[in-house]
Amino acid sequence: MVSRKAVEFALFGIGSAAAAAGLGALVVRRRRLHSFTKTTDVQPDELLQYPTYEPHLTEVVTDDGAHLHVRSYGDADAEPIVFSHGWTCSADYWYPQINALAGRYRVITYDQRGHGRSDVGTRPLSPDILADDLAAVLAATVAEDNKAVLVGHSMGGMSIMAWAGNYSEQVDRLVSAVLLASTATDSLIRETTVIPLPQRFPRVPTPVGRAVLGSALPLRPSPVVRQAIKYISMAPGATPAEVAFCEKIVLECAPRTRGVWGAALTDLDIREALENMSVPTSVLVGSADRLTPPVHARKLARALDDHDHLSRLIVIPGIGHMSSVEAIDEFNAEVVRLRNL
Repeated sequence: MVSRKAVEFALFGIGSAAAAAGLGALVVRRRRLHSFTKTTDVQPDELLQYPTYEPHLTEVVTDDGAHLHVRSYGDADAEPIVFSHGWTCSADYWYPQINALAGRYRVITYDQRGHGRSDVGTRPLSPDILADDLAAVLAATVAEDNKAVLVGHSMGGMSIMAWAGNYSEQVDRLVSAVLLASTATDSLIRETTVIPLPQRFPRVPTPVGRAVLGSALPLRPSPVVRQAIKYISMAPGATPAEVAFCEKIVLECAPRTRGVWGAALTDLDIREALENMSVPTSVLVGSADRLTPPVHARKLARALDDHDHLSRLIVIPGIGHMSSVEAIDEFNAEVVRLRNL
């Protein structure tokens, strides 16, 4: 049994402890890579602001009565891009993509179950729930004659993979391409580098990892919490504006939501779903991602390539887990490339 004190250390003290121990080499962060094309001339920090586009709101009601909050931006007849956010975030996480892309595309976002304005519902949380909820969102927003590009970050990527596993008949019918960013299919605890360990412990003990992911301890604004959030989810070179943006979203997540979804993901294994990813699929990760390190992206890419579904594997130097915030230009450029295939 892992003590409450141990969990608190892992959640709050990890940033300062790692810094004090000198863990991890600082990497030089490349704000833009010349191999990518910018999708907007707006400065990155401006893209983090509340969108100027007026959203169209859609309320999707699931089989168990949960209400899912869905927002669509841009021309209703434009080519759709559906964004699925990660654990402890909300649809607000996609502001940089909404601001950059909604003038040209139909940008569709939704709050995952229990996050943002969406209900948690009554069903036990699992990858099947992620799949069913995404299927319900697609049914309400995407038509067969105007296929969507799906973009998933972290748990949002898991949602897309789980959906493909459970709704294989919908993949080619509703979707033209997929971007899986900073995500994984399995071994979340075993492969994480978030928790600093002595060399004699090459892997995070499962009880410790499960306790950290499933913790429902309240998080309140403080310099320690901000540093912990940055250490866990972002690279050393993340700007203050990027850190503040992600901190606000993470702190808005209800502790119970964080805990129950974290616990639901500890034993995740959706590897078989990749067989059904039958459209061009890119995999993107930051080289400094601690939550879902590049080892996950490489495994994903190999599996997709084995099924002839891999479009690209992109590893962005010096970027952490919040790749769509820390590397907006690079991230958006790949979304646009997939949209234009």
